Amino acid sequence: MIHPNTEIKFISKEIGYGVVATDFIPMGTITWVLDKFDQEFTPDKIEKLEPIYKSILDTYAFKNNLGNLVLCWDNARFVNHSFKSNCLTTAYNFELAIRDIHSGEQLTDDYGYLNIDIPFRGIDEGTRRKIVYPDDLLKYHKSWDKKLIKAFKYISKVKQPLIGLLDEELWQSAVQIGKGEKEMESILTNYNHKI
Repeated sequence: MIHPNTEIKFISKEIGYGVVATDFIPMGTITWVLDKFDQEFTPDKIEKLEPIYKSILDTYAFKNNLGNLVLCWDNARFVNHSFKSNCLTTAYNFELAIRDIHSGEQLTDDYGYLNIDIPFRGIDEGTRRKIVYPDDLLKYHKSWDKKLIKAFKYISKVKQPLIGLLDEELWQSAVQIGKGEKEMESILTNYNHKI
């Protein structure tokens, strides 16, 4: 489930639609949680689908560490790629704002950690990286982990509208990570080794 203070907006002809903040979302806020309505499709299940459904999964789903495609039921499926993303996934089936996100700003992910199958050229954002590759998670997990550790420090200090989707044990682990009392699992946990 995507953060409630968001909406879908048309961004541009090149990008299409995206998820935009309708209010300030501070660093450390949980911006997305894998929930019970999100659907997971195994390769066997995908193989049996009609082409129109496969096309939808190709466009809107991401691959998890098991090699299954996950289709978000809500507007989360419209979150766009950015080499300067303001959200990062964690090893805990939720994403964090890794910096403050202002009203009117897009929520973005770096598709490099979504286990893509085929490289693609992203929009030029003035970064060294221009292409997203299937093995980006192997290359960049350490720098993404550093950003996540900084964001975790604020997790218990900011309003968390999605906290009800986390079980108490997971929330307590997240708080302990934020306080430096527990080691954070690496984003590398999300890598699908079957790529």
